[in-house]
Amino acid sequence: MVSFNVWNPDLYDEKLSFVSGLGKGLIELLHPKKGEKILDLGCGTGDLTYEIAKSGATVVGMDLSPEMIEKAREKYENIQFVVENGESFRTNEKYDAVFSNAALHWMKNAEKVVESVALALRPKGRFVAEFGGKGNVEMIVKAVEAVLLQNYGMNAVERNPWYFPSIGEYSSLLEKYGFRVLYASHFDRPTPLVDQEQGLNHWLDSFSGDFFVGIDPSEKLLLYEQIKDRLRPYLFKDGTWIADYKRIRIVAMKEG
Repeated sequence: MVSFNVWNPDLYDEKLSFVSGLGKGLIELLHPKKGEKILDLGCGTGDLTYEIAKSGATVVGMDLSPEMIEKAREKYENIQFVVENGESFRTNEKYDAVFSNAALHWMKNAEKVVESVALALRPKGRFVAEFGGKGNVEMIVKAVEAVLLQNYGMNAVERNPWYFPSIGEYSSLLEKYGFRVLYASHFDRPTPLVDQEQGLNHWLDSFSGDFFVGIDPSEKLLLYEQIKDRLRPYLFKDGTWIADYKRIRIVAMKEG
């Protein structure tokens, strides 16, 4: 399935900056070094690409969204950014590392992604990634599905754009393509959303577009209120929406 989500770089930077903020810890796992060549897969608007570049490494940022790449190029003129599909990209360059934060769960053909990463890495190159794991935003997804079923009789499961694997699933996939998994963690990360009552609206606007394809924007806002009513007892704490994130972090080395 191809995602129809429409990315708004300004909304992403202004209201969802926690995505790159929380990813800074992943750079410590990457431990980039001066002179290394690193690919940032699913780079968004480039904030973490820039953080990696501070190490002296040569970094290329890659994303499928032309809008996000355009914004990244505006912000960081001295870094190379390219529009490419993470499921099928090929490169003549062999990288010392491939880094990815909060992007792999958008690529449902995970096997093609892992194959592409393996082909991009030199022997002993490393793959360092964080993405949504099994159970990620499960409460939000179930509320969206229930509201769309109630209002339209729609089986919204078929519209779900995400791939949230277990550690076992993803580790097996990496091993199939010649990786040795050095580190893997699947953890809860309840994530506060900015802007109080509007926080969940911003999240839905940015990430859940596939569920609402073909629905009038004014109707969508009414659906958002129904979704929030279902979730309020569980995810609204002290005036702030808390997204029920569950993340996987992986460090793997290409053997050979």
